[in-house]
Amino acid sequence: MYYVIFIVAFLACVIGKICGMGGGVIIKPVLDAFGIMSVSSINFLSGCTVIGMSCWSVGKSYVQKDSQIDLKISTPLAIGAAVGGILGKSSFSAVAGMFPNPDKAGGVQAILLLTATFATLIYTIRKNHIRSLHVTNPAACVVIGLFLGMLGSFLGIGGGPFNMAVLYFFFSMTTKVAAQNSLYIILISQVASLLITIFSRKLPEVVWIVLIGMVACGVAGSEAGGRINKKLSERSATVLFEMAMILVMGICCYNIARFF
Repeated sequence: MYYVIFIVAFLACVIGKICGMGGGVIIKPVLDAFGIMSVSSINFLSGCTVIGMSCWSVGKSYVQKDSQIDLKISTPLAIGAAVGGILGKSSFSAVAGMFPNPDKAGGVQAILLLTATFATLIYTIRKNHIRSLHVTNPAACVVIGLFLGMLGSFLGIGGGPFNMAVLYFFFSMTTKVAAQNSLYIILISQVASLLITIFSRKLPEVVWIVLIGMVACGVAGSEAGGRINKKLSERSATVLFEMAMILVMGICCYNIARFF
């Protein structure tokens, strides 16, 4: 079963790199569907994989001096997302505690992920007909990031397509520019979330070979996705993003039926 998990992590991070979703939005529901480990373990493994892929992506773009990350916008967004991530993690723990079987919280995650992904898909399809904004106020960026972090952390996906929709609407970014900024935000917020998990001594049970293998596949997926991305047009990247969201929605429907 390990090789299946590694393939999922690799392919998710290829798509995540191209689309700026980080990969967790695919890894999380797919592993939930397999039912091979607890929801909390999947959340942790997904987050670590996303850290690996986004760290490689952001670091490489800076080394090669082809970064399109707008630090004046994305840094306050990332700070807000980091704080929101802590709140989202606490919210998930509270929801999980409401069920006799904590894994039932995965069903709640699936319902929210389906709803949010559907809304994001509709916006992405219609975004050329919706007037976007040019938010520059740092305080406003922190507040927007706070909500992004709460949602991504609660759902255990890091950031997902919601980052992209926010960067489209509030900051008028194109798909490829938004993808780089999204991965930067995901990196900062996920590292903060991981540190909180470690310092609070609430690490879930994981098989370490799976953790190491998934992170390695995340890095490999980031590298492969980056090379593919250079050959894609803006339109092709957007279409792939929309197809990924449809895939996520289908998996969410299956998970809702499985958990409930």
